[in-house]
This record gives sequence, C-alpha cells and structure tokens, in this order.
Amino acid sequence: MFRRTRGFLEVFLAHPGGPFFRQKDEGFWTLPKGEVEPGEDLFDTACREFEEEVGMRPEAADFYPIGSIRQKGGKIVHGWAFEGEWKEGRALKSVTFKLEWPPQSGKTRQFPEIDRVGFFDLAEAREKIKPTQGPFLDRVEELVLSIPAPRPF
Repeated sequence: MFRRTRGFLEVFLAHPGGPFFRQKDEGFWTLPKGEVEPGEDLFDTACREFEEEVGMRPEAADFYPIGSIRQKGGKIVHGWAFEGEWKEGRALKSVTFKLEWPPQSGKTRQFPEIDRVGFFDLAEAREKIKPTQGPFLDRVEELVLSIPAPRPF
C-alpha cells in the first residue's frame, strides 16, 4: 500500500511480531505477505495475507503488479501495489502464531505475526525494509511517477 502525502510518496510496511524481532528495527520490516495455499491465485493470496496480517481488507480502484523477488532463504515474494490509507487510530489486528517461549521451557505462547505497521517515506523505508525486498520500493516509486495523482475536490 502506498499514499501520496503533501507531495511525498510513502509506503506501508509491517514489522514482524514475536520475541526474535522485538528489539530489531532497521532491515527487518516487510511488505505484508504470506504463503500461497495450494491452487490459490497469487493476487488472491496477496489480498488474503494483507488482511490476515494487518486486519484491513485491501481495497482500491487499481492494483498494480510490481513483480517478484527471492528472499535470502529462497522464498519468492510476489508483490502488488495499491493506493490506500491506514486511518489514524485504526487498531492493528494480526493473526497469531504459537511458539515455545522461552526456549526449552515447555511453555507455548501466542504472538502476533505483525506487531507494528506504518507509512514511511522512501528514504526511511529503504532503511527499514528487508534488503531483499528493497527492489519493491524502487518499483513502487517508478509506478507512482507514471500514474497521475488523484485530483482534490
């Protein structure tokens, strides 16, 4: 998701939840994303995962494919961009995962997949996002330059 604010492009990023990422910031934020179910369309997966991870159904007049990247671990991430807004005060509602925590304690706890979200200008987003996902920012920037901004009323 992206928005244009006071002439600046901002992109929406998500911070992974759980104890491993609690103290990590730069280089760990990501596009909301997830696993493709067998037989599921890639675009449908992107919309479903966005909603599951942040609690908001992506709605826009247009969705723009921004290609794919391969992450360090080999996972292929396919991206779409859309213009949208995260209304101030909106509650983040992320699905959760179970993890034995602390390690070897025998205790299982639930953690949100995403614990924070936010819009960032491109300079800050480039520092926050996982390095392998950086090309998505370049593609969104190029895309936004090619589509006209909505006219104010």
